[in-house]
Amino acid sequence: MFFTDRTDAGRRLAEALRHLQGEKPVVLGLPRGGVPVAFQVARVLGAPLDVIVVRKLGVPYHRELGFGAIGEGGVRVISEDIVRRSRARREELATVERAEEAELARQARRFRAHRPRMPLRGRTVIIVDDGIATGATAAAACQVVRAQGAARVVLAVPVAPPDSLDSLRAEADEVVCLATPRAFRAVGEWYEDFSQTSDEEVTALLAEAAGEAVETEVEVDAAGVRLLGDLNLPEGAGAVVMFAHGSGSSRHSPRNRLVAAALNRAGLGTLLFDLLTVEEEADRANVFDIGTLARRLAAATRWLREREPVRIGYFGASTGAAAALLAAGTFAATNGDRTGEADIGAVVSRGGRPDLAGPRLADVRAPTLLIVGGRDTRVLDLNRQALTELRCECRLVVVPRATHLFEEPGALDRVAELARDWFTMHLVAPVGQPHG
Repeated sequence: MFFTDRTDAGRRLAEALRHLQGEKPVVLGLPRGGVPVAFQVARVLGAPLDVIVVRKLGVPYHRELGFGAIGEGGVRVISEDIVRRSRARREELATVERAEEAELARQARRFRAHRPRMPLRGRTVIIVDDGIATGATAAAACQVVRAQGAARVVLAVPVAPPDSLDSLRAEADEVVCLATPRAFRAVGEWYEDFSQTSDEEVTALLAEAAGEAVETEVEVDAAGVRLLGDLNLPEGAGAVVMFAHGSGSSRHSPRNRLVAAALNRAGLGTLLFDLLTVEEEADRANVFDIGTLARRLAAATRWLREREPVRIGYFGASTGAAAALLAAGTFAATNGDRTGEADIGAVVSRGGRPDLAGPRLADVRAPTLLIVGGRDTRVLDLNRQALTELRCECRLVVVPRATHLFEEPGALDRVAELARDWFTMHLVAPVGQPHG
């Protein structure tokens, strides 16, 4: 069994956990990769989501061998047998523990921000990761959760080798795993997209699950095709940013959701929706059909304008950026004002392929911000060329040391800040000035 990405794995795992819905469980994701999977599980089960921060305590000079684990709330689980056999001095073990305590506190602050840790006493707790290799971290998580008072511990993962699962059955009351391949070398081999999950993505998903982003699921009418979307309209929002996701992604993309959360905090509305149906996504050729994607984005824009009298901007990633630029250029070229359709107010492209917008690139009139990673050299060259072809207010910002998916620490935060500032400047008119 292969998974498209962590979102796909989370949805499938959630179906295998539906029997626990009546127990009103708490879902805990292991950072970082386990949190996107856990987010989908919590969403389907209607359960609260939190992160479980645990640190394995490794024997000095042999860090792979754990002599215990620590968790929040001062929880310590120590194997005295391994401590004795390690022959390490107590002060050496104490040094390891102090270092791990500091890292545990840093991660907890980073991921959870101002929110308190979710109480587990007497609850059914589902611990979720994106996969298991050796099982050491999962075992530590089970031990810590039980020490925090959980009445029942369930370990749930999309994929793991059979021998690791066998050893974990002693730690959890129930183990749920979708795939147990015997020819197992690494978790990432069982995912089409196993890109690194950043601290920023974890933080955004936890904030969304905590209700800090209030969304309404909508059916977008895109030229007769019904597409599912998530609409967030902060009180008083006078503008909405529509997200056009890139190839192989969806409206559930943690990267896009991180940016959307930053826009929501700035008072901007967001609409994340799928440009293709589930059946269409099965054919990979469709995700590169820029013309179809752009037509649907334009149709969805008309649908949104009929529903909400707001200014509209586009945020596009990868091939989605090409669709956004093509749609914006089409609106401008058909003289939207004369047909009653105002032009798009602003466009932001993240790691986009503006070259795929073709000759319509020169028709774009919306102020356009191109954001590219400094190490995404091929895409950077394409964006530099696009900068010479655009005839609108435009700017290229290079995020140093970032690659195509902006996985590096702080890179996505920088994208969110740039997008927020660009949309705020161009979509939110000054007091007393009409939106136009």
